[in-house]
Amino acid sequence: MDKLSAADRSRNMAAIRSKDMKPELAVRKAAHKLGFRFRLHRKDLPGKPDLVFPKYKAVIFVHGCFWHQHPEPRCLDAKQPKSNSMYWGPKLARNVERDARNKANLEEEGWRVLAVWECETKKADLLASKIRGFLTTTAAPPADKIMESKTAPRKQPEL
Repeated sequence: MDKLSAADRSRNMAAIRSKDMKPELAVRKAAHKLGFRFRLHRKDLPGKPDLVFPKYKAVIFVHGCFWHQHPEPRCLDAKQPKSNSMYWGPKLARNVERDARNKANLEEEGWRVLAVWECETKKADLLASKIRGFLTTTAAPPADKIMESKTAPRKQPEL
């Protein structure tokens, strides 16, 4: 049984935003402090990633543990509600499926994808090391993008 009336629950749900939430701001602050520059919520990319790093061909999604069902068993925020489970079960499962689809589409387009969970944003030092590790690890360039080395031996002229 829900503790709130239908009107109160509706008002509560309407107040939930998708941008500029506290966890996202923490990730943005950490990335900026590390010297990385990024774009926000690019609509031309699958899933409108929260942070886009075009220079690194990398994106970061900041996932709320509840809404995106954090799979970490120790995360208490990811528990499904006991009331109205016929609604919440499929709703949250669709969110997880959509996240997986967006990740696959981005990777297919050559982007590297990182999901930062809401509970991971609470410790700034660990968050910073996760972001730094992700952005400074380079993926192997596609075979068609490998350029010839400028130090390659020159052809000897025929005599």
